[in-house]
Amino acid sequence: LNNALKAFKELGIFVLGLDGDGDVSLPGLQLATEPVCIVVGSEGKGLSRLVRENCDQIVSIPIDSEMESLNASMAVGISLYEVSRQRPAR
Repeated sequence: LNNALKAFKELGIFVLGLDGDGDVSLPGLQLATEPVCIVVGSEGKGLSRLVRENCDQIVSIPIDSEMESLNASMAVGISLYEVSRQRPAR
């Protein structure tokens, strides 16, 4: 996976990791209109250290404080929707 992420970056694809403690909030993601690869970690453990280091940005999805977390498939679906929403219609 880490070799693939490095290859994506060499091709000009931004690698975004999903994590609850992300540096950037998904609604404010400026890279959403660029070519991106979204990486999600395992449920419970999240992104591994090496995968995290190979990401260009770590992105979080804002959720209500009463909700513990999102499962991986839900986080990916929300992220793909937001990226799609921010891209100009073709």
